[in-house]
Amino acid sequence: MNANTFTQTALFIAVLLALAFPLGRYMSAVFDGSSIAVRKMRRIETALYRAAGVDANAEMSWKHYALAVLLFNALGALVLYALLRLQPVLPVNPQHMAAMPPDAAFNTALSFVTNTNWQDYAGESTLGYLAQMLGLTVQNFLSAATGIAVVVALIRGFTRHSARTIGNFWVDLTRTTLYVLAPLAVVLALLFVSQGVIQNFRPYQDVSTLQATATTAAQTLPMGPVASQEAIKMLGTNGGGFFNANSAHPYENPTPLSNLMQMIAMLVIPAALCVMFGRMIGDRRQGHAVLAAMTIAFAAACVGEISAEQAGNPLLAALHVDSHASALQAGGNMEGKETRFGIAQSGIFTVATTAASCGAVDAMHDSLTPLGGLIPMLLIQLGEVVFGGVGSGLYGMLVFALLAVFVAGLMIGRTPEYAGKKIESFEMKMVSIAILLTPLIVLAGTSVAVLAASGKAGIANPGAHGFSEVLYAFSSAANNNGSAFAGLSVNTPFYNVLLGVAMWFGRFGSIVPVLAIAGSLAAKKRLAVTAGTLPTHGPLFVVLLLGTLLLVGALTYVPALALGPVVEHLGMIAPH
Repeated sequence: MNANTFTQTALFIAVLLALAFPLGRYMSAVFDGSSIAVRKMRRIETALYRAAGVDANAEMSWKHYALAVLLFNALGALVLYALLRLQPVLPVNPQHMAAMPPDAAFNTALSFVTNTNWQDYAGESTLGYLAQMLGLTVQNFLSAATGIAVVVALIRGFTRHSARTIGNFWVDLTRTTLYVLAPLAVVLALLFVSQGVIQNFRPYQDVSTLQATATTAAQTLPMGPVASQEAIKMLGTNGGGFFNANSAHPYENPTPLSNLMQMIAMLVIPAALCVMFGRMIGDRRQGHAVLAAMTIAFAAACVGEISAEQAGNPLLAALHVDSHASALQAGGNMEGKETRFGIAQSGIFTVATTAASCGAVDAMHDSLTPLGGLIPMLLIQLGEVVFGGVGSGLYGMLVFALLAVFVAGLMIGRTPEYAGKKIESFEMKMVSIAILLTPLIVLAGTSVAVLAASGKAGIANPGAHGFSEVLYAFSSAANNNGSAFAGLSVNTPFYNVLLGVAMWFGRFGSIVPVLAIAGSLAAKKRLAVTAGTLPTHGPLFVVLLLGTLLLVGALTYVPALALGPVVEHLGMIAPH
């Protein structure tokens, strides 16, 4: 890395944190009801509860809360599946898009409901405007709101004592959508439009090319309401693109400034939730410690990613292939990247989207160097907790925090405590399920895919890189990221069904134990801080938390990574 890329990375982190703190304060006020916005719009909020038949004052036990989450999202998946299958008979479909096949509709419905937004189809040639808006965009809001609602319930587990309830899911869902996601999405969509992101309902346009020939006299340009979907795609860490090229498409991401706004949008709510956590539990230092751990891990990943891509491929360098590279390319690996963004911005975007459980891409991950591909893959496999998805990143990191204090308690012979609550056997059982379930899904799914004939049929690149593509696909699905090593052909019944199942259980198999932890903590009394209490707000705890995170990731995934990107890297540098 050179001074320019260090400066870009540092500036990005500084802007992110500068926006996260005021947003965190605002979100804390939203969920405790003290926000001016909540007071001014109380009538609208009350009307929504009345229309839905919800008693906003009735709180839920953790089991009731979990049941509401599961039923609401299952209903959302059924509705979205129906929209995708019935698309030809629905309005606002100017290009007369056909019905999505059953297995693809199944995969897509589960993908968007679980906040994964994995896409194995080209949006501009598959979906009409109604399916994009009423189907995908609506789920972009609701899946993101579900994640935030769950982390708010977990935070209540720390703040309450001797309580049997953790809040009301319908209230948390409504407030998240009404006061946080919708206003931010409107503002961001307008900013995107100012940069040239399209927003219309026109039919696709046929235009004459500058070099028209007998066979290419015209080109068809896709249209659509892109800016509105792009805004919530980023803010909700959804990642599903209107176009197949995602954020590499000039209609989705036309300028370096729009690229910066998209990267900030991916991480600002997950970062703000850390600030909100500290304020809601009455100890801001706790939130700052979690935020510091995330920021350090993110910065280290950016340094590694950009360095790997700027180093490029030594085999090509030896052939002087890049001897005439521009200053922007800096002689590194520009394959699969946009020249308008360059290696630095593409590297930060790659880290941001895999650290944030977003999955949007402005560069082709399949074209990254082996080590450049290992870093985003590992960020996903760590559980999407380095900022992570909206809500899911923080509750995932808090699960690791509970594991960290448990390990520390074993070392010093004391009962572990975190944020004033004693951590006992039930919490650790739930922590074990939340942490180990997704690796089980990833490794089992990858094993099945590389053994089954239907799985091997989708691998176009034999050897280590092909294995990396399969491992990345299941890591992305089970951890609800949605990005891909795109060399794998996954739009088949085998992969659509298997990856769809991985998405569902990866999402809700973690949410249920997190809510169980919330319920257990809420029922306990808060403990006073004593001389024997492990401080969980200083540099020592930040190091302990990062060490626990990396240790679990290393023990779980290093053997699989050794068969993929590590072998590929050793093969690349072998002649040297």
